[in-house]
Amino acid sequence: MIPALQFDGIEKRFGNVPVLRSVSFQLGAGRTLGLVGENGAGKSTLMNILGGNLAPDAGQIFLHGAPHAPAHPTDAARAGVAFIHQELNLFTNLSIAENLFLTAFPRMGGVLIRRREMLDRAAALLELVGLAADPGAPVERLTPGERQLVEIARALGSDARLIIFDEPTTSLSAREMNALFSLMAKLRARGLAMIYISHILEHVHQLCDDLVVLRDGVVAGQGGVNDFTASRLVSLMVGREVDQLYPRRTSPPTDEPILEVHGVCEPGIVRDISFTLHRGEVLGISGLMGAGRSELARILFGLDPHAEGEVRLNGGSLLGASPRCHIKRGLAFLTEDRRHEGLCLNASIADNLALVSLPHYARPPLGLLDLRRWREAIRGIREAVRLSPQARDTQPVKTLSGGNQQKVVLAKWLLARPAVLILDEPTRGVDVGAKQELYRIILDLADQGTGILVISSEIEELIGICDRIIVMNRGTLCAEFLRPEFDREKLLAAALLKDPSA
Repeated sequence: MIPALQFDGIEKRFGNVPVLRSVSFQLGAGRTLGLVGENGAGKSTLMNILGGNLAPDAGQIFLHGAPHAPAHPTDAARAGVAFIHQELNLFTNLSIAENLFLTAFPRMGGVLIRRREMLDRAAALLELVGLAADPGAPVERLTPGERQLVEIARALGSDARLIIFDEPTTSLSAREMNALFSLMAKLRARGLAMIYISHILEHVHQLCDDLVVLRDGVVAGQGGVNDFTASRLVSLMVGREVDQLYPRRTSPPTDEPILEVHGVCEPGIVRDISFTLHRGEVLGISGLMGAGRSELARILFGLDPHAEGEVRLNGGSLLGASPRCHIKRGLAFLTEDRRHEGLCLNASIADNLALVSLPHYARPPLGLLDLRRWREAIRGIREAVRLSPQARDTQPVKTLSGGNQQKVVLAKWLLARPAVLILDEPTRGVDVGAKQELYRIILDLADQGTGILVISSEIEELIGICDRIIVMNRGTLCAEFLRPEFDREKLLAAALLKDPSA
């Protein structure tokens, strides 16, 4: 049987740096292939070649047996290749139907848009993907999961025969994720070939028939999904055994309060939130999407208001203070959306690192920058977070892998020497090797006395690195667990039930 897709000896270099080296594998029709590897392994480059954004230096691609050499993304789309990206590619101010037919509106006389026909065809596509929404409704009203279904509907409307899913579950709730997986099973049954790119290895094992592992631009392993145990997969990805994903603490937390939250309320968001974070403690916040975790973090940092309650840092009140004041007092906040809220993507690595801490390196009385101290600080922080040596200080952050972008955000805050660091989904979209490095950095900071507040949707992550976990449920704190009490089922029960003991 002719494969749906075949890569044959694909090679790509950027300058003198080889990014892909003789990459060869194939994907059968009606099968799902998991493409895994660390950030920077070459996955995105390979997909950009498939999608017509880049040209290979050597090798060939065959699509359903025919040579595939797209000179432009539109060529790949015409050939039946569709991408569902982590960062969804929709115009939120336009309607669902307008987004579905943006490049191919049904027209009358080649000029006027047939709006009735457009809405009817859009409704049929939405029914196909299981989205009960008005085709005329603006996309901005949809949840992230619903927007993703619109992207898939657009792909099906363009007669796609190969769909690439790139980290599709990053912003989805559990319900939306299950709906996506169910839809993917239906598409597979219809004979569509799919490539699934994800750092969540459990999902890869659950969804895929075959696996290809890329490491440093080379195929490090390939075969049926059942040929790979989790430990073998991780070893192939990172080139070393990762026996201890979660490092051990070298010193216990203290009993000294550093961040105190008393009765914080904001109608419709959070209610009567009270807890204490101690110096050197890693405190996790668990809960389902919509429980109010990220909203609480924004309130603590002064980004969003709260109607009642008090927040104290090192004994001093932060009531009514701006985020700038919070930063000066020693509070740092790594948001869950690094691309839009944590980084200036077009700016350089050095400029992003300077966003918070530059005043620390100014010389009085004129406030001129002490370049020697600043360069030493950048060099030191790069080493501390293990930023890729190939990444130049003048390089735009948008050119970095997801893991290295996250390290830049973290390094930006570490240069400010915070007393308390709030981390919202710190390893989202980060590969397993980079995760281990980030965990080591977090625990090293805690050992040095920094108070760490970690919000994560991955229960295993919280269990692995936290000293204590509190659980949020519908805007309230409903349970607390010390390390000896950590239990996945109990944490899930607390997040799901109003009364965890019920």
